Amino acid sequence: MTATDATVTALLAELGETWETVEKISAARERLIADLPGWHLPAAYGIATVDGEGALAFARTNVGVHPLPAAVMATVLGHTGESGSYALDATSLGLMIRLLSPAEACTAYDHPNLAAWREVQKTVEAGGTALAVFLKDLDYSGDDPAVRALRDIAVQEAADGR
Repeated sequence: MTATDATVTALLAELGETWETVEKISAARERLIADLPGWHLPAAYGIATVDGEGALAFARTNVGVHPLPAAVMATVLGHTGESGSYALDATSLGLMIRLLSPAEACTAYDHPNLAAWREVQKTVEAGGTALAVFLKDLDYSGDDPAVRALRDIAVQEAADGR
């Protein structure tokens, strides 16, 4: 068992295997965030696949919304809050899904991130490449092409008033 797997197991033991209410989801989110020193909701985050030619396709993006999946991703990946992208393997995706799946018990939400993660997991298990991408703020000027692509999506959504 890896340290991250042990962390996920301990968190689920503490938080419960199902979060049936909005209040339980909020408590889970706050608990995860409490373990991420200095963490804040990124301006945008998402999960993408990369094809054989290096083309990036986002399966799901979130611009300033849905802090629980962002906190789950940060917890599993060790994300500290800056802009960056992380290669996702089947193990990391499995842990992300495992840690977020208790939220499915709450029917007040649709859980689009979880659905996207499961689809991307199929791609990774079939040998594909996937990335988790975090954008700290819209002023990103670094050289990570995945973060730049996410920034472009976030800027466009902001311009469209979404």
